[in-house]
Amino acid sequence: MSRIDSHQHFWQYDPVQHAWINDDMEIIQQDFLPVHLEPILQEYGINGCVTVQVDQTEEENAILLGHAAKHDFIKGVVGWIDLKAENIEERLAYYKQFEKLKGFRHILQGEADRAFMLNTDFKRGISKLKQFGYTYDILIYTDQIAYANEFAAAFPDQPFVIDHIAKPKIKEKDIDGWAKDMRAIAKNENVYCKVSGMVTEADWKNWKIADFTPYLDVVFEAFGIDRIMYGSDWPVCRVAATYGEMMGICESYVAKLSEAEQGKFWGENAIRFYGL
Repeated sequence: MSRIDSHQHFWQYDPVQHAWINDDMEIIQQDFLPVHLEPILQEYGINGCVTVQVDQTEEENAILLGHAAKHDFIKGVVGWIDLKAENIEERLAYYKQFEKLKGFRHILQGEADRAFMLNTDFKRGISKLKQFGYTYDILIYTDQIAYANEFAAAFPDQPFVIDHIAKPKIKEKDIDGWAKDMRAIAKNENVYCKVSGMVTEADWKNWKIADFTPYLDVVFEAFGIDRIMYGSDWPVCRVAATYGEMMGICESYVAKLSEAEQGKFWGENAIRFYGL
């Protein structure tokens, strides 16, 4: 079984650039580089990973692609690009020289305009991705899922994946509105979902595996076994869980599935979605 971690990050910590890493997250106020991740992946039998942007700069794309060129275990990169730029096609064409660049992401969850993704210029940029073979990661909070549904429906041929199961408020056990919206967006067959990042939405110090079960039930039922993939969200997950604990939540849940179904969740779906 090929295992892929479909969502992790690298950075050289800078307190200004990474101001979102506040003092409550002190454990990740440090550098996280391929040399730190590789032994962890080996320990847990993960064959490769997809590294995802943190900074909204093309300079970071170059850094991540540099890591990927030097390390075979980095199978893909999800970068950032200004989708509203007038020269978007030119920039997308430029990136085709990098085989490991698989797609792009924008930090939609941080935009003051909660419907930012429905901006005309942004959608024009999204409309160009398919011709270059790029995927798109949707990073949102629960209040944006309905907008994301309209967004994804507007581009039925564009492959999308929702990061971190859209960050439901697991600590508050708030599930009903999120569940309804996730079932709705899952009806778009071009939308996948990453089972990642959940621990950071739970009670960091006191979560239990059972806290995640109702949310996983919704995701697995709504998206089906062919459109979900494992992601650790390392090192962000470290504020609430070790890599092994994050994996353990998923292993506990998928143990009831057939070996073939587990194979899809742990690797095959990510390989197909990103073209790894």
